[in-house]
Amino acid sequence: MVSEKMQDALNGQMNAELYSAYLYLAMGAYFEDSDLPGFANWMRIQAQEELSHGMKFHDYLIRRGKRVLLDEIEKPPREWESALDVFENVLSHEKKVTGLINQLVNLALEEKDHATNNFLQYFVAEQVEEEESAGGILQKVRLAIESPASLLMLDSEMAQRVFNPPAE
Repeated sequence: MVSEKMQDALNGQMNAELYSAYLYLAMGAYFEDSDLPGFANWMRIQAQEELSHGMKFHDYLIRRGKRVLLDEIEKPPREWESALDVFENVLSHEKKVTGLINQLVNLALEEKDHATNNFLQYFVAEQVEEEESAGGILQKVRLAIESPASLLMLDSEMAQRVFNPPAE
């Protein structure tokens, strides 16, 4: 049984996932304006992934007979100093999301809500992957930031990313 407290927390996480999509779209727009379409593509794909995460929370609430409550989405930043600044923010943001997921798991365990805990394990694993991916790209950007040619090669690499919807 999903409690009202858990319902509210899951709705909050759904909102956080939608904000993440909004943030990555803003970062993608920054990269488009910076003539780095490969990085913009990476961010667009990341936004799609975050939207799919938000929908997982949406659908889980419905399957559990709970109410989906959409909330206002905070306005994301629009400007960054560089590609390095963007990916430092990406890693920081993913670490924040990891903390939010961990809080949800703690609540599910506290409430002995085993079904929700099971549902959340997908996101626990996903956040390990998200932090690893963001950290890896951040390291590459750090190495490339002083070399425009290296940054353009990395931009080409980022253009190869495609969206793979998560399995149901």
